[in-house]
Amino acid sequence: MSLDADLIVDRQRLKRRLGFWRILAVLALVLAAVVGTRTSTSRMALGKHIERYRIAGVIGDGRETIEDLRKLGEDSSVAAVLLHLNTPGGEVAGGEGIHDAVQALVRKKPVVAVMDGLAASAGYMIAVAAPHIVARDSTITGSIGVIMEIPNFGGLFDKLGISTDPLVSGPLKGQPSIDKPLTPQAREVLQGMVGDLFDQFVGLVAAGRHMDAAKVRQLADGRAYTGRQARGLGLVDEIGGDDQARTWLETFAAVPKGLDITEPDKRPWTQRLTADSIATIVTTAQQALRVDGALSVWQPSLPRD
Repeated sequence: MSLDADLIVDRQRLKRRLGFWRILAVLALVLAAVVGTRTSTSRMALGKHIERYRIAGVIGDGRETIEDLRKLGEDSSVAAVLLHLNTPGGEVAGGEGIHDAVQALVRKKPVVAVMDGLAASAGYMIAVAAPHIVARDSTITGSIGVIMEIPNFGGLFDKLGISTDPLVSGPLKGQPSIDKPLTPQAREVLQGMVGDLFDQFVGLVAAGRHMDAAKVRQLADGRAYTGRQARGLGLVDEIGGDDQARTWLETFAAVPKGLDITEPDKRPWTQRLTADSIATIVTTAQQALRVDGALSVWQPSLPRD
């Protein structure tokens, strides 16, 4: 009897030691389910729908956005995409990459670019990849151009007694420099780079808006336009928002009427935890600690002198 009781007690001690790791494993599984807001199961539950996808803030390398757009193109439950833009622009290469990703998406399903408060510079570069652009009257857009800014701290370094003496393989290798002004040769070379990037930008706008490149250049002196001004200049197609975008999709892209518009939740997982999901985590953890059944043990005392 004592041996059986010892075995039972040892078993319970082992279960308590394993409990910690069981909780961690359960929590990991539950959290994965909570934060997985774009799983195939949820997509299947949605059925055919219109996806609202937002590009906001300063544009960086664009890798995450490019991957998201690729997935939208492969998602059979997405009938069309409302591409909302609220960005001042950013990296030229990032804007170009997202522009190309939007073009690839357009080849697979209907897309409308919907400008919110701001869609300028690289943001406008992205918009022209869509076959239809909707903007608000007050949207700030345009600003077709490229800028390269080179800080010069030479005056500050002189006051601090700091100097540099670079060794370079050629006259342009050390240009631009943070402590010396541009040489005439370096300025010419860098201006040529900016000019070539600008030509690429103009080409994207001319192709996307079906405009003559010379006409685009007249509009592309770097200035921004309101949505209403841009509409008059042919830089956007329509004034409005989601309602106008949906009407265009239904009228010109054969998207069925009445489809729901859904939007992926891009918030950090900590902000996505609801009271229900927290309760699920707690309940599951409690179940992980629960013993297999009722337990009643009598432990006889050992013989003693």
